[in-house]
Amino acid sequence: MFNSNNSDISYLSRSDTHHPLASYASNSFELDGGQWPTVEHYYQAMKFTDTALREQIRCTENPLSAVKLADKNKRHIRNDWKKIKRTIMTRGLYIMFRTHTAATQLLLASGNNKLVEKSQYDYYWGCGRDLRGENIYGEILMEIREKLKENP
Repeated sequence: MFNSNNSDISYLSRSDTHHPLASYASNSFELDGGQWPTVEHYYQAMKFTDTALREQIRCTENPLSAVKLADKNKRHIRNDWKKIKRTIMTRGLYIMFRTHTAATQLLLASGNNKLVEKSQYDYYWGCGRDLRGENIYGEILMEIREKLKENP
């Protein structure tokens, strides 16, 4: 399930709709008063305080549509977004894993491998073209994996 060139590193793409650990995967969950089709829908909607816009994003047909709608409204992104975006992604992923046993089992099956979000262009969530990005998405998955090991 992982693309790996090194047995201690597991690569995945956040936007892979078929990978259960991706934020684009169809793993619906309930959080903050809504049923979210994907973690990406939740993440994109939480960029805004406007509840009507959040609802529009939640109801888009797929995660890419959620991203596009959020991008179209980027001038209305909440002021604290840079401070809280990691927390929002963590909350969405954690609840998704608590809701979907198969995804949790896959995450735990990654053992102690370093998880890397392989993105050529994203140096925050991913590793970037030169593998020197922050890999925040991978870090979040590894943190959740440890939490799930402690509290199954």
